[in-house]
Amino acid sequence: MTDSKTCRDSRVIQTHRIFPFDLNPFGYLFGGKLMTLIDDAASISISRHCRRGAVTASLDNLNFLKPLHANDSVCVKSYVSGSHNKSMEVFVKVIGENLSTGERYLAATCFTTFVAVPSHMNQETEFTVPQVIPETQEEKMVCDGYEKRRTARLQERDEYKRFAALLSTELPWSDEGSGD
Repeated sequence: MTDSKTCRDSRVIQTHRIFPFDLNPFGYLFGGKLMTLIDDAASISISRHCRRGAVTASLDNLNFLKPLHANDSVCVKSYVSGSHNKSMEVFVKVIGENLSTGERYLAATCFTTFVAVPSHMNQETEFTVPQVIPETQEEKMVCDGYEKRRTARLQERDEYKRFAALLSTELPWSDEGSGD
């Protein structure tokens, strides 16, 4: 396997029209629908980068900047922005376009993290995913922050594990300990 790949090697660009059935009650693209589009594009970026199966570990800092309207298009652009052993970070940029006027706008951005695993794509258990080489100014700016984001993500993950260990696994309809 190659020791490094460019962001361009993992770039995915998906464009979709926003239909009425994609909207929330306020007339904008439903956030869950956008999250599905993001995860789909990011997963393809991952496969292009490491040519193996991977699972979504986190979706970080999903920032909804502008609402996406019915009959506009939504373009999801993703590429791998950092890697470490078996984990990879993907930067995702979402651009809306008013198809009547041609006006484009930045609608959302986020980072997702995936972990490569043995799968039907490649069952090898000992591997390291390729490093990332940014080429454009924007890619360099995004990739330059990878180590800082990774460190913060690992710290947050440890804090969250401690938090999650304190949560109950009782179901709301359970008679145990509900006090109802």
